[in-house]
Amino acid sequence: MEKDGDPSGGWRFAQCFGDKGEVEEITEADIISTVEFDHTGDYLATGDKGGRVVLFERNDSKKGCEYKFHTEFQSHEPEFDYLKSLEIEEKINKIKWCRRQNAAHFLLSTNDKTIKLWKVFEKTLKLVAENNHNDMGYGQTRDPDVHPSLLSVPTPVPGSGVGLRLPRLTPVDTIIAAVPRKIYANAHAYHINSISVNSDGETYISADDLRINLWNLNISDQSFSKHCRHQAGQHGRADRSHHCRRIPPHPLQPVCLLQLQ
Repeated sequence: MEKDGDPSGGWRFAQCFGDKGEVEEITEADIISTVEFDHTGDYLATGDKGGRVVLFERNDSKKGCEYKFHTEFQSHEPEFDYLKSLEIEEKINKIKWCRRQNAAHFLLSTNDKTIKLWKVFEKTLKLVAENNHNDMGYGQTRDPDVHPSLLSVPTPVPGSGVGLRLPRLTPVDTIIAAVPRKIYANAHAYHINSISVNSDGETYISADDLRINLWNLNISDQSFSKHCRHQAGQHGRADRSHHCRRIPPHPLQPVCLLQLQ
């Protein structure tokens, strides 16, 4: 949605993403489960129930605020917890952008149990344009009717450099690649409902119904855990943490929003 020029402060439809197909053709995996802008507003990330993450970037060639497709990758796959006999969905619950420090983008994505740190960057594909490999070596062509074992390879003259070439890599294409840098798993007993990157750019917090974990982005096998204290609310119902986020400028002080259950 885009804010209209009307002084009354109305809103108008600005852009539609995706194919405008029949509603009957939409599967459960295609349903969007979360969206998140980066702090500049130039990039938009969406996650769906199929475990996919799609990134859009702002189209500078357009006068208005329009976005174009940037890249897509599979973030999570369905898993099975054999200890609890529980199927873990691939659905993306939350996506959070990390503050950009170079040409690459870093973002966190999570399903019910596993958080992943992704690096998205431009990658140049290169091919070897020249090498010393041929059928005979040293520039000779082999007769296809003669078996290679019956041929003798000539000995090159030292210092002549005849037939020797240095391999040369030639750029052929540029793609947008996405690779997982860290995987943070086995830290939550309940479904992860929120993640939030701290203002220091080095740590983040994750939360489920009863626990908040503080992570360092560079350490995937260790976190600091804090249990939320719950008291009986109105009508004897227990309060559970539903969402958690940091408050600048206190990166280590998360806030829990409670939801009655």
